[in-house]
Amino acid sequence: MDGTEARQRKPEELGLPHVLSTGRPPIVSEDGLLSVPESERVAPKPLGLEVSRETALSIGLQVALPFVFAGLGLSGAGLLLDYFQRWPVFSELKDLLTLVPPLVGLKGNLEMTLASRLSTAVQATVVGLLAAVAALLLGAVSRQELDLVKAEVLCASSVITAFLAAFALGMLMVCIVIGARRLGINPDNIATPIAASLGDLITLSLLAFVSSFFYKHRDSRYLTLLVCVGFVALTPVWVLVAKQNPPVVKILKFGWLPIVLAMVLSSFGGLILNKTVSKLQFKGMAVFAPIICGVGGNLVAIQTSRVSTYLHMWSTPGVLPLWMKAFWPNPCSTFCSSEINSTSARVLLFLVVPGHLIFFYIIYLVEGQSVPNDRSFVVLYLLAGLVQVAVLLYLAEVMVRLMWHQALDPDNHCIPYLTGLGDLLGTGLLALCFLVHWLLVGTLEPVSGAS
Repeated sequence: MDGTEARQRKPEELGLPHVLSTGRPPIVSEDGLLSVPESERVAPKPLGLEVSRETALSIGLQVALPFVFAGLGLSGAGLLLDYFQRWPVFSELKDLLTLVPPLVGLKGNLEMTLASRLSTAVQATVVGLLAAVAALLLGAVSRQELDLVKAEVLCASSVITAFLAAFALGMLMVCIVIGARRLGINPDNIATPIAASLGDLITLSLLAFVSSFFYKHRDSRYLTLLVCVGFVALTPVWVLVAKQNPPVVKILKFGWLPIVLAMVLSSFGGLILNKTVSKLQFKGMAVFAPIICGVGGNLVAIQTSRVSTYLHMWSTPGVLPLWMKAFWPNPCSTFCSSEINSTSARVLLFLVVPGHLIFFYIIYLVEGQSVPNDRSFVVLYLLAGLVQVAVLLYLAEVMVRLMWHQALDPDNHCIPYLTGLGDLLGTGLLALCFLVHWLLVGTLEPVSGAS
């Protein structure tokens, strides 16, 4: 961000407390920058950036349309997953369902934080393979068995899906950000939801078709083995090419932990989906899982990007503004204060109910009586969505402050954790929603009623 031509605005002009800024890098403290490698720190940015006077209405107008558009993509992803789960490959390879949240989350984390870098290919390959291993381990622990042929199919499918999805969506992300800049729209508000919605459709489709191909040729055991070995062998080549760009070296060295831990969190969400989707009392789980996970991930990614951008404007890495000194802020201040980040949190939380109602109605129009549609389920479903997003928005405020205090880039280090946690929270709350509804209704059959 170049602020050499912009006038620096005082905090009082935006209703913020007055803070003296020396313009010097933060002083090293015993709990601050000493523990952070120099190459992993965020470079200080000039504070001369022009800050727009965003209101709740302006934020809502910018976010609402991309949010709805993203939700349409998520609804399509849910319908696709419900359709794909009946394919022979998904019936025989139960662990494929465990792979869905981490692979969808992986493409989201790469495109929303580290897109347009050649390191994406490296991370997609390695983490795609790790996701398959995690799914196999979780499946082996729960079923006490491991089929080597199915394991090879799962690993090959995961690696190719992760690589192709990351490549395609990385290019898409670049185009969206450039287009948003030319239209004068804040990319924080539109880039992540649009890319994420299309990414879910692309990733699920790739996983289904690639895994079906390998499953049909499972007797050719060398095929899957050659694919896995080939992609692993290409990884050093991509590393050498990526190292030609100095900024990418930092990502290759320090960008692994958030992506891998997010994959682990999402894998547990996938395990919940795997264990519930085939049971009658959870009928419809596959349709709603991508929606509730995607909505939570999209909204918290927007808020994280906004708070991160705000700190880049008003402070230097490692130093929190006086009005954001508390690492664990009061939840009331996160949602109920007049500060701009609180305003955006309220707007995003307000979008949850109408958004889910729109997406629920779309699912009902397509699926009809095959999914629960009575008032009690709708209320439980909306409550689950509200709880998920409220928890994620608060944790976003906390994590951004902690990462900024350590001079780490919140975009790269917070979004993966939060989206992974969103997958786990969303899938868990959705399963609880189906279970409570089943207990309330007292029958295993879907109840038809007013939607």
